[in-house]
Amino acid sequence: MTAAILCSDLSFSWPDGALVLRGLTVSFGPGRTGLIGVNGSGKSTLLRLIAGELRPGSGSVRARGEVGYLPQAITLGTRRTVSDLLGITAARDALHAIEAGETGEAAFAVVADDWDVEERARAWLDRLGLGPLGLDDRVERLSGGETILVALAALFLRRPDMMLLDEPTNNLDLDARRRLYDAVAAWTGVMVIVSHDRELLGRVDQVADLSGGDVRMYGGNLAAYEELLAGEQAAARRAVTAASAEVRRERRDVVQAQVKQARHDRQGRQVAASGSLPRAVLDERRKHAQESAGRSRELHAERLQAARDRLADAERAIRDDEPIRVELPATAVPAGRTVLTVTGLAGARWHPAATESAAASESVTASESVTASELVAASELVAASESVAAPEPGVLADLIVRGPERIALTGPNGAGKTTLLRAIAGQATPPGVTVRLRAVVGYLPQRLDVLDGALTVAGNVRAAAPAASINEIRAGLARFLFRGARADQPAGTLSGGERFRAVLAALLLAQPAPQLLLLDEPTNNLDLASVRQLAQALEDYRGAVVVASHDVPFLRSVGISRWLRLDRDAGLTDIDPL
Repeated sequence: MTAAILCSDLSFSWPDGALVLRGLTVSFGPGRTGLIGVNGSGKSTLLRLIAGELRPGSGSVRARGEVGYLPQAITLGTRRTVSDLLGITAARDALHAIEAGETGEAAFAVVADDWDVEERARAWLDRLGLGPLGLDDRVERLSGGETILVALAALFLRRPDMMLLDEPTNNLDLDARRRLYDAVAAWTGVMVIVSHDRELLGRVDQVADLSGGDVRMYGGNLAAYEELLAGEQAAARRAVTAASAEVRRERRDVVQAQVKQARHDRQGRQVAASGSLPRAVLDERRKHAQESAGRSRELHAERLQAARDRLADAERAIRDDEPIRVELPATAVPAGRTVLTVTGLAGARWHPAATESAAASESVTASESVTASELVAASELVAASESVAAPEPGVLADLIVRGPERIALTGPNGAGKTTLLRAIAGQATPPGVTVRLRAVVGYLPQRLDVLDGALTVAGNVRAAAPAASINEIRAGLARFLFRGARADQPAGTLSGGERFRAVLAALLLAQPAPQLLLLDEPTNNLDLASVRQLAQALEDYRGAVVVASHDVPFLRSVGISRWLRLDRDAGLTDIDPL
């Protein structure tokens, strides 16, 4: 494989001294490469180094050609237009000037050979489902998903030699994701994608696994990678078992050698006490025995240390993504018992229109823009008048959740899914909508900012379960992989994966236990190991679940029993399983 991107002996640390990468050497060639790894392993940092946004502390990055980069955080400006975000405003202005009669060389130099720039821009917007957008529309109107798609259109419009995409499907609805999948599948150049989206990773040509500071390449897509990794991990576990047995044998041999040497020493003392041998002979035997015993001790010590080293090597090959297994009997809800009733849905309209407050910041992340849009939706949700017509067939006037139902809440970006969840959680009060709860609610928002960074992991759980003893808290945290001193880490120092597990622990170990879980895009920005751990934890959860998500593989993995779709105009409807 010809290397288009070559990183040699690459090291990078943040200004506070936190080490991210050390001595990393990796290359990326033609085709689509999925770059995966646990949160905090340095995936996004590596893309920023390749894109030139960061400078390495040591080592080098060489890219053969132009690099296009789609970051997680997309910089916006309140006065910028879609044309600005596409990077074609100068060419359009020059083109319009020429069409108006301008004959200066400067305008022709700006246009160069790009005479069809507007047509190509419109074609890419249409291809990505953004046909209604105008090139002169202000970016403050865009939702988070639309922002990502416009930025992606800008990359395809530029046709760079290499394309770097960092979590491109975050906050995209199902239709937008499918359009992105098709665009990625059609790309013939070099593409490196950081993502946790299983369907997107199913379309790559190879997987690059960044783990322990090194990158390993696996041919094939995510399914092929997981099959190979499962085989490797099974072999690694067998190696640990064999190495552990070898250490036990060597320890046993050491003990047996010590017992044997002690027996010989005792016999020697008995012979010396009997006076049956001359002193010179006794001294020679004693010297020989001491030398033999010393060689034996050294040999056994070397063998034991070698066995320990092989065990340590085998243990390092085992991935640190253990499953979460918890017992949550207090979350159980009897079948048929009503835990939630939401009325007034058919008489409400959702208007997530952009306002000045939604675009007050000059720079927002994609997830923040969606949050802002949903918050605007909360303020814009208005009840219809008392004379509103009866709802269309299939439209739900009320939402009723009974027993341990697992409900998927789907729908396009900006339809109001977050607003509905926040209303159920008591964090929004849309007029005309009434929420009646008959169970304790646990709410996991899109942004995992619910921990007190100054408190330890154990301290955060104790705040959620003040009546629990410290032993109960530590026992519970151990099942979330916070064992011993790890439970005493300040929450503000946790990695992404650790933070997620800590939030999940505080949510599920709370007292009283939640019998209704509300999850808002829970897999956004989670690595694949954390997504598996969330699914495992939900296997043990016995209450009702309402989860808003566009991640269909995740929804299928957690046993969804009912699928709902929320649209801006059509309201809430039951749909067939996706």
